[in-house]
Amino acid sequence: MARTLATLPEGSRITDYVSLGVITKTFPLERVRSVLAATGKASMRERDLPAHVVVYYAIALALYMQSSYREVLRCLLEGLQWLIDPARALRVAGNSGISQARTRLGWEPLRQLHDAVVKP
Repeated sequence: MARTLATLPEGSRITDYVSLGVITKTFPLERVRSVLAATGKASMRERDLPAHVVVYYAIALALYMQSSYREVLRCLLEGLQWLIDPARALRVAGNSGISQARTRLGWEPLRQLHDAVVKP
């Protein structure tokens, strides 16, 4: 059965920024970076998709399950640009770049971050 590509509306909406804000408040950048360092998964060099962005991307995928991976990344990068540095242009990686970044990250940092933050 053929499906059409699910996309988010053109450009990010304020609700996307709120969702990203909730993610970054729940999982602060300092905590994400410390978990990456503890698991040996911190980025050694500046990439299009540094490890901390891939962590937030993996979390965002759960919020936008109906959308394509690349569309979720586009939305995330727009939100990060808006929150961090509006003057900095961020490039959306291709499918193979996304796959490689997720493979580099692995599951260990996400598990450790979950165990540190999520409580009953």
